[in-house]
Amino acid sequence: MNPVKALETHGQAVWLDFLARGFIARGDLKALIDNDGLKGVTSNPSIFEKAIASSDEYDAAVGKALAKRDLPVAELFERVAVEDIQSAADVLRPVYDQFDGADGFVSLEVSPYLANDTKGTIAEAERLWKDVKRKNLMVKVPATDEGLPAIEHLIGEGININITLLFSQKVYLKVVEAYLAGLEKYVAKGGDPSHVASVASFFVSRIDSVVDKKLDEKIAQANDPLEKVRLAALRGKVAIANAKLAYKHYKRLFSGARWEKLAAKGAKPQRLLWASTGTKNKAYSDVLYVEELIGPNTINTMPPATLEAFRDHGRLHNSLEENVHDAEHTLAELEQTGISLDEITAELVEDGVKLFADAADKLYGAVAHKRAVVLGTGLDRQQMSLADGIGKAVDKAAEEWRASAKVRRLWQRDNSVWTGQDEDKWLGWLTSPAVADIADYEDFAKRVKGQKFSDAVVLGMGGSSLGPEVLARTFAKKSGFPKLHVLDSTDPAQVRHLEQKIDVARTLFIVSSKSGGTTEPNAMKDYFFARVAEAIGADQAGHRFIAVTDPGSSLEKAAKKLGYARVFYGDPTIGGRYSVLSPFGLVPAATAGISVRGLIQHARAMARSCGPDVPPAENPGVKLGLAIGLAGLEGRDKVTIVSSAAVADFGAWAEQLIAESTGKEGKGLIPVDGEPLGETSVYGSDRFFIDIRTEDESDPEHDEKLAALEQAGHPVVRIVMKSADHIGQEFFRFEIATAVAGSVLGINPFDQPDVESAKIKTRELTAAFEKTGALPAETPALSTPEADLYTDDANVAALREKGADGSLASWLKAHLARAHDGDYVALLAYVEHNAAHIDTLQVVRLAVRDQRRLATCAQFGPRFLHSTGQAYKGGPDEGVFLQITADDASDLAIPGQQASFGVIKAAQARGDFDVLTERGRRALRVHLKGNLKSGLKLLDDAISEALN
Repeated sequence: MNPVKALETHGQAVWLDFLARGFIARGDLKALIDNDGLKGVTSNPSIFEKAIASSDEYDAAVGKALAKRDLPVAELFERVAVEDIQSAADVLRPVYDQFDGADGFVSLEVSPYLANDTKGTIAEAERLWKDVKRKNLMVKVPATDEGLPAIEHLIGEGININITLLFSQKVYLKVVEAYLAGLEKYVAKGGDPSHVASVASFFVSRIDSVVDKKLDEKIAQANDPLEKVRLAALRGKVAIANAKLAYKHYKRLFSGARWEKLAAKGAKPQRLLWASTGTKNKAYSDVLYVEELIGPNTINTMPPATLEAFRDHGRLHNSLEENVHDAEHTLAELEQTGISLDEITAELVEDGVKLFADAADKLYGAVAHKRAVVLGTGLDRQQMSLADGIGKAVDKAAEEWRASAKVRRLWQRDNSVWTGQDEDKWLGWLTSPAVADIADYEDFAKRVKGQKFSDAVVLGMGGSSLGPEVLARTFAKKSGFPKLHVLDSTDPAQVRHLEQKIDVARTLFIVSSKSGGTTEPNAMKDYFFARVAEAIGADQAGHRFIAVTDPGSSLEKAAKKLGYARVFYGDPTIGGRYSVLSPFGLVPAATAGISVRGLIQHARAMARSCGPDVPPAENPGVKLGLAIGLAGLEGRDKVTIVSSAAVADFGAWAEQLIAESTGKEGKGLIPVDGEPLGETSVYGSDRFFIDIRTEDESDPEHDEKLAALEQAGHPVVRIVMKSADHIGQEFFRFEIATAVAGSVLGINPFDQPDVESAKIKTRELTAAFEKTGALPAETPALSTPEADLYTDDANVAALREKGADGSLASWLKAHLARAHDGDYVALLAYVEHNAAHIDTLQVVRLAVRDQRRLATCAQFGPRFLHSTGQAYKGGPDEGVFLQITADDASDLAIPGQQASFGVIKAAQARGDFDVLTERGRRALRVHLKGNLKSGLKLLDDAISEALN
């Protein structure tokens, strides 16, 4: 007779420790039931991972699930796994019916990540029970300290439970108690216990693997030949002895008054299931853990190889209750050797949790890969070409992050991922796409369209302006909607220029400020409110304004007082630079008729790709963050972002995100935006390149330069977007990457300690102006008819030592001579941010880069104060700063304020410069007199002379 099938004559059921879709579909499971008397199936993450990763049999199922809608990786796996469990349960249902619910079960495991989470285990087990909808399902719950109360609760709800990771007799007693207590609760609520089944999966071979290793160590250390023999006699005996004594407990515990009371109501005993019965030591029989554990009312769950081996040459006898006294002697002998079985079983539980979690990581990685393949161009592509050293460091860090569950911990808002400060209070951006009220934004967009505004203007700074600016410059004007503009400057010419471009009477103003106390948007709103009041009347002016701000801010109070049309509230747990996918970015998008639904759906797709269950190796945002963070630690800290024409402004947004998040405590990454690619000869070894473009853009010359950089050993990341409509994906990718890079650098990526310092200096200077009617006097280090130069005494001494004399060119030459390999040169211009001035600064910066092989930054003040200014002051001391200020051709008064736009800008420039010099930075300020165009030409000529 078939030995496998014959086990049922000894009262033992055979379950299979394997499950796969094709195995069910081909009829293999049904054949085992018919031919071998198989009565159950168990699954776990490792089984599913092998089935999904090593074949294509799940591709169609993944594709079918994603055809309906995109899903997070864990949910996608669960959708597929539930189908398999349901199919297997249906095949086994006749067995279940034949044995009146005593057998015929399929087991599905709760997430291994919840092994130490009682509430999480209960919630997931209840959900799986509901989703599978099969009476012959068993939900697997580990016998951890946190799992035991979950087991009792779930049994008390009438849910079938397979207790897994059970090694210890002492813990087994607790498992039985949880089962009995759960049944008693269920009966007390009126439940019928005959419908509840449970097994206690007692692991076997893993115990011998650990014990034998410790015995071998002691045998090697022993000098007495007899002691060596005694120790050797214990090898391969402990696991079976432990199981036999557990069965002895089983017979005692499922008898007596307490059990008989439950049995009288139809309760079934919780059977012992022998798990981990594949032999791991080749010196032992491959059916050892089957032949030695045969007994009534038990289960042996075998992997396929063990089942086939037992079918071929297994021997049958009632072994489980044989030599129980010898089993007790074996464990006593083990204790005498100084090996603690209790310590071993405790370690095995801990290791088992880790092994299952590792298997789950591999499983979710496989599912994530298949999801990405199925979605194809629906996901923007990311390709990394990293130098060997950085590439190996990224691989190592990715494994460390996986093993320590850092991605899950990040999503759980665990501040220990960073510095353990207040990072957990600033992670609302993780879920901002998921909670966005799309319907409300769409309704708002319809209302805006109905008002027939010609223009819409965002009045904000930093995080409140840079995201909307990307949207305004990336998307064409939508028919019927206002043209979107962004004003983020106190430069009088820029304010005036914006005013001239719009019809004030037909413009909607979006005043955007988290705190409501930021200087620039307050000045801008006061100015334009007065202009609107002049145009349409003070009683109607408020109807042309909306506010985006955090609850309780001063802006909210002002908006209500002035009768703003609406106030949109931000999430206080989202910092400004991470706010583009919150109302601070979505309100301007809706106003301009940009599809908020599309923006958010794309962001959600990337959020799923970067989700908590996607291991780092398959997680694009985490992998990018590890790469730029580790490259920064290796000296490649100039993150050079090259954006194509279709998404040209994206770099300015990413620049703020990276600089303000990472540049502090003398550490950080310096983003470089707006530098077109050059030949390899103009770059030092401090660069990290990120190239972002849409797939339909073609630029062969650019591609050749990028390939040359890659060949020269520079790290290069290519991000290819399906179209500009996918910009939401990139917002989220870079947010995750920046947060991860902050962890790698060991800083808090959500504070900005050095931004406030410049604000304080500015307030001091404007306060002085309000008292005296003038900013405090200052003495130039050099004065010429065309320009004045300013810096502190330390910089003056250093520059004169370098040869600075009576000419502007000599000072600039001396200043640039202080820049060394690995440094960067930053041009900080407090002039109107327009195309002509951008072109002028580009000429200067490229001359510096090409002749000195230095990274360069070209910034406009005061907007950069809310962006890269943090890194310039608090980041690594690698910057050589040239601040450019100028006389305003015409100032502009601010209604209700004594200080004009020009005064505020001048105070901001001086405050910024003072903080730079106080931090010991290499800084020089050139103030251009008279005509600005002539002054910039003079500066260009002087720098050219200095470089030559």
